[in-house]
Amino acid sequence: MADNLSRTSESFFALPDHAVIALQGPEAAAFAQAQFANEVMSLPSGHWQWNAWLTPKGRVIAWFALLKHSEDEILLVLPDMPAESFVAELSRFVLRRKLKLRACAELRVSGSLHAPTLARGAGIDRRDGMLELDWGHPASPRCLRIDSEGSPDDPAALAEWRSRDLRHGLPRLADTQREQWTPQQLSLERLPAFSVKKGCYPGQEIVARTHFLGKAKRGLALFSADATITTGEEVLQGERTVGRIVSATSIPPWRALAVMPTDGVEGEVAAGGIPLHSQPLLDAPRR
Repeated sequence: MADNLSRTSESFFALPDHAVIALQGPEAAAFAQAQFANEVMSLPSGHWQWNAWLTPKGRVIAWFALLKHSEDEILLVLPDMPAESFVAELSRFVLRRKLKLRACAELRVSGSLHAPTLARGAGIDRRDGMLELDWGHPASPRCLRIDSEGSPDDPAALAEWRSRDLRHGLPRLADTQREQWTPQQLSLERLPAFSVKKGCYPGQEIVARTHFLGKAKRGLALFSADATITTGEEVLQGERTVGRIVSATSIPPWRALAVMPTDGVEGEVAAGGIPLHSQPLLDAPRR
């Protein structure tokens, strides 16, 4: 599909399922360090990273891009979860910190299926009232833009964006999949979106124990299918449940990410009666 996109997808198109959240104030970085799973304090200003917010039981509420715009302002680019819900839940932990959380309704998120002009790796291109991130991989370039103008809708390009997310192992979490999986089960170490060495954060003990005891026995696997797969569907081998669908595309080519045993499953598998065909995950865009 990527080779047959219309010319409209060569420019930027709207990513309506992505939102921007701001953490502003002198304790923004310290708060993010305490609440989120990756190391924030050592991230230089003008750079970004993958990160995640977990429950105390170590289950992923959301994963996102964390941008250190400055020492006093951090932006989160949040896929799939409504910004207002995220802010409402996170605000419960602000207490007396010198910090303001808000959903940035004035900002729009756009994508391009081409490499950014200037941004490379974890560096943020900041100019002309917009931010651009290198969201891709050398073999699969992409650019994400944040500005106040937004971009037109392009359903074909949006579908390809989501498909590339899945092919590179970026799980897209529907509401039913929140707080269901550990970072290791979602293979977030491939990004990497969490740390096992930093100090306490919600779920840190479980994440670190799983890592150091070598008990991460499940992770993401990519499949293609001959029809659309329902998110949350069990992956069956015969009558035995061997995994569960986490994310899926809604139009062809149909693909799905499933949490599966890390040592693999021999033989044919299916979900909802639809045969699944194992595919190799492409390299993750590490940041």
